[in-house]
Amino acid sequence: MTTLTLLAADGEFQAPGPEIFDFPPLYSGAPVWLTKPVILAVIGALIICVLAWTAFAKPKLVPRGIQNIGEYGYTFVRDQCARPFLGKDAERWMPLLLSLFLLILLWNFFGVIPVLQIPVNSHIAYPIIFAVTIYVIKIYLGIKHQGGIGYFKNMMFPPGLPKPVYVLMAPLELISNLVLAPFTHAVRLFANMFAGHLILAFFASVGFHFLFEQLTPLGAPLGLVGVVMTTIMTGFEIFIQFLQAFLFTMLAAMYIGGSLHADH
Repeated sequence: MTTLTLLAADGEFQAPGPEIFDFPPLYSGAPVWLTKPVILAVIGALIICVLAWTAFAKPKLVPRGIQNIGEYGYTFVRDQCARPFLGKDAERWMPLLLSLFLLILLWNFFGVIPVLQIPVNSHIAYPIIFAVTIYVIKIYLGIKHQGGIGYFKNMMFPPGLPKPVYVLMAPLELISNLVLAPFTHAVRLFANMFAGHLILAFFASVGFHFLFEQLTPLGAPLGLVGVVMTTIMTGFEIFIQFLQAFLFTMLAAMYIGGSLHADH
């Protein structure tokens, strides 16, 4: 930081921090909650609804255009997320899993779209809503299909272990399934989007500051490094955004499958 400050010559370089995720209300007098991420979340949900309707409302025998793209997405989620954990129940849960994957993916991609430039899931409230929804479904299905006692027995006392081990295993499994699983499910998505966007903002700020705001012979090379790293990290961030949408959906399928089938 000291080096960056010295190279900035007369102007001091200020690295972006968590404040870049704070958005004021859209206009004076607007509710506190009516911010840019909220509007982007609504827009993203509407876009997914329109795309889904366009792709699947009147499917053709030979898919073209949006239907073709929609079927690629459907096939990917079905084969990579649903079938490995849900088996014969995969098709039944595809509406939820496909919607979950596409919405998380689009909300993540907002972080690299010019002008928008904020991944909705970098605000913890949104991953929490997704994780709590899956958590409630998981508990409900577990009790429905395995019975109240059976569900918690299968969770806390997996077969094949020596009985003394259950003294330690049972409470750990209970905490892991009822507390840690939904917590990490939400935080993994949030933390990756938060950290990735912060890194992108840092390199972009370095490039802009040292090439435009405070151009100096010593600072210009650093500014070029900032531009190059911004480009590289944008590509890497797109990969992470896709990966996190995939992992979240895959874990959702795994949790649902575990509740439907105790042997999972």
